[in-house]
Amino acid sequence: MRWMRRIKKTFSFLFTLSILLLIGVASFLVYLRSQSLPVTKMLQTSQMFDVQGQLIDTFYSGQNRQVVPLKDISPYLIKATLAVEDQHFYEHFGVDLKAVARAAVVNVQAMAKVQGAGTITQQLARNLYLNHDRTWARKIKETVYAIQMEMQLSKDEILDDYLNQIYYGHSTYGIETASELFFGKHASELSLAESAMIAGVPKGPRYYSPYYDLNNALDRQKVVLQTMVHSGFITQEAADAAAKEKLTIQPLTKKKEAAAPYFRDYVRALATDTLGIPEEQVDEGGIKIYTTLDMNAQKIAEDVMNKELAEKPDIQGALVAIDPRSGAIKAMVGGRDYTENQFNRAISNKRQPGSSFKPFVYMVALQNGYTPATLVKSEPTVFTYDQGRQQYTPRNFNDQYVNANIDMRQAISKSDNIYAVHTILDVGPDKVIDLARKLGITSPMKPLPSLALGAYPVSPLEMASAFGTIANQGVRIEPTAIERIEDANGKVLYQAAPKSEKVLEPAVSYVMTNLMESVFEEGGTGNRVASTLKRPIAGKTGTTDTDAWLVGFTPELATAVWVGYDKDRDISTVESHLASPIFAEFTERTLEAIPPKLFPIPDGVVNVYVDPATGKLANEDCPNSKMEAFLNGTEPTTYCTDKPAKTTQQSDTKGAAKGQNGSWWNDLKRWWND
Repeated sequence: MRWMRRIKKTFSFLFTLSILLLIGVASFLVYLRSQSLPVTKMLQTSQMFDVQGQLIDTFYSGQNRQVVPLKDISPYLIKATLAVEDQHFYEHFGVDLKAVARAAVVNVQAMAKVQGAGTITQQLARNLYLNHDRTWARKIKETVYAIQMEMQLSKDEILDDYLNQIYYGHSTYGIETASELFFGKHASELSLAESAMIAGVPKGPRYYSPYYDLNNALDRQKVVLQTMVHSGFITQEAADAAAKEKLTIQPLTKKKEAAAPYFRDYVRALATDTLGIPEEQVDEGGIKIYTTLDMNAQKIAEDVMNKELAEKPDIQGALVAIDPRSGAIKAMVGGRDYTENQFNRAISNKRQPGSSFKPFVYMVALQNGYTPATLVKSEPTVFTYDQGRQQYTPRNFNDQYVNANIDMRQAISKSDNIYAVHTILDVGPDKVIDLARKLGITSPMKPLPSLALGAYPVSPLEMASAFGTIANQGVRIEPTAIERIEDANGKVLYQAAPKSEKVLEPAVSYVMTNLMESVFEEGGTGNRVASTLKRPIAGKTGTTDTDAWLVGFTPELATAVWVGYDKDRDISTVESHLASPIFAEFTERTLEAIPPKLFPIPDGVVNVYVDPATGKLANEDCPNSKMEAFLNGTEPTTYCTDKPAKTTQQSDTKGAAKGQNGSWWNDLKRWWND
């Protein structure tokens, strides 16, 4: 009977031990359930898009990854991954005991570790929380984390994280990025054959990647397909058909440079410095930046810039184009070659605008008693200012003077400096600075006579925005490069709401626009590109010893072009004309699909025939008359001679009765705009 008592004691001991063990396991599981998993984050690639949704560039730090939900992954890829990585994934609790036992037998027989038993959950736990050291301590932690994950996450959540986290080689993480790398398509679009190919890569990216060894990759694909058959995921017929399918592997290329690298840098700086998006989130957070850039306009700008500057290896250029109706930046070129020099000249306020600044002076003049018919003598002149204590002696280009009275249209088209300085001293430099500020010029300026000739540096972006305000009938809309920013989950972090402000009367903007159209007419400084232009365009050239500008606009597009050297090196006479063809070709090619449109005539504008020599109303004794636009009430009221006109020479206001002088021109313009 003694042996019976020993059996009872042993059984009692084992039973008690089992109960204690169960209690211990249960307590441990409860503890694991109550504990949070270690804090981790999945690094994601951020993306930047143009206005049409085309990818401009990507940002990532170390791991190139795009996270997608499980529903956006091909079912073939999911089944292929489960077949080769964890066939019993939906049945185990994080550890596959059958697989562990099977691996143990195989390893004992081989007297080496030839087969593993890690589940998808264990692999995910290792990749997220641990290193890849082959130690028992790491394996135990991996198992504990796997069980904890199974208790706190659903199977689909674990599989989702796994497929977005796994490494597929070539600095590519996650199935979406791998799908785009290998096949140029979204993970949701993968076929069975493509899925089997990709699913085989993680076992050994350097061995099974089709870029390293296509034969190995195809052999691995067949193994994956047969494993899917044995797992009951597909039929043998489907596997055979997939194995015979010819795959189109995308060429492996280095990360392409952004299509608009200067714009890309500008937007990134706006996002981080102005909008407060952390650098880390830009590089690793998977955000999406939707911009205003038009890739078609951008490519045209880069192409035209490269073509026109091709024979001048050291000269630089910049271009900014804005939609004046919305403030959207459509194109930005900050230099001729980003790979050689990353300095963005499009936003740099270090270059003098020269005569392209003059329209700001003349708009102030129009608001203070001047009209397009105001006459000033173009001759060498010494101006005094500062209550007679200072003198200023401007010179015309090549010292060319008419030595006669000229009106504002002639002053603009021929870029007469005497007229400009006379005007700014008459109306006051402070008023010009005030208007320039309202138009968006933030660069430092001083109320000196040289201000009229563009002596104070500005940026092409400022100039394009300011001229865009004129194009938009005096309404300034803040320049916009970013439409919105979304986080990795689609939550909107920023939505553009550009400020809009009326800074000029529409009539003043129109009269200035009408005057600047003459720049491209015969005798104007932009006339050399007139044959290229097929639509109404207003603009102004600007030239200094070191800079060449053309800033102009249509109703749909305002563009500033600058050409010059980075260092203080003078431009030649030939180089001083390079901005004009860049502007003209870019504008015409960009707007090629848009019908030409006349500038709309707002209320408050009067068109009358005037005599250029006197600035008075024209009659039959003044045969060289021309039609001129005036602010209502500022048009001349007397004739060029005492002899009255044979026909009534009345002014024509927008909406005036037909039959008045000049109404046919307004009627034509209104018909065209309608």
